[in-house]
Amino acid sequence: MHASDRQLVDNWTEMVDGPVLDAGCGPGHWTGYLVGRGLDARGIDLVPEFLAHARATHPGVRFDTGSIDRIEQPDGSLGGVLSWFSTIHHDPSRIPAPIAEFARVLRPGGALVLGFFEGPSIERFDHAVTTAYRWPAPELHLLLEASGFEILETHLRSGRGHRPLGAILCRLPSEQVD
Repeated sequence: MHASDRQLVDNWTEMVDGPVLDAGCGPGHWTGYLVGRGLDARGIDLVPEFLAHARATHPGVRFDTGSIDRIEQPDGSLGGVLSWFSTIHHDPSRIPAPIAEFARVLRPGGALVLGFFEGPSIERFDHAVTTAYRWPAPELHLLLEASGFEILETHLRSGRGHRPLGAILCRLPSEQVD
């Protein structure tokens, strides 16, 4: 984990009230980290090998098979969602589905961190076993705002020999009492 990523996630955890989901948890390192920080966290992923590794590496932490396109969680039941590079393989025409799901499962005031590969335009590239996409942050802002999120912070990082990365911290508005 890069120090700036850890700091961003730490800041996000300070905003979170209630259970959290590591959506597309991969090998489970972030889920384990969140539980270690005292959060009620669980991870979901579709890849059995990732889940097996996560369970072996982080015993006692909950990892379930699940899709970020159809999260098995009641509406408004989570305080936070961490989507750390879990949407990178979604074709641009399909990325609204997980973003809408994140908005659906978060309670009012709930916070989302979305990690992504950053680029000057939406662009596909070869990544591991399947195609991934780079996104300009303003394009993701529009999609997030269309699902009701308020953008709080955007972080971009690049370095020699590394793909440019981005992370957006956002939240759903809190309910207003009249």
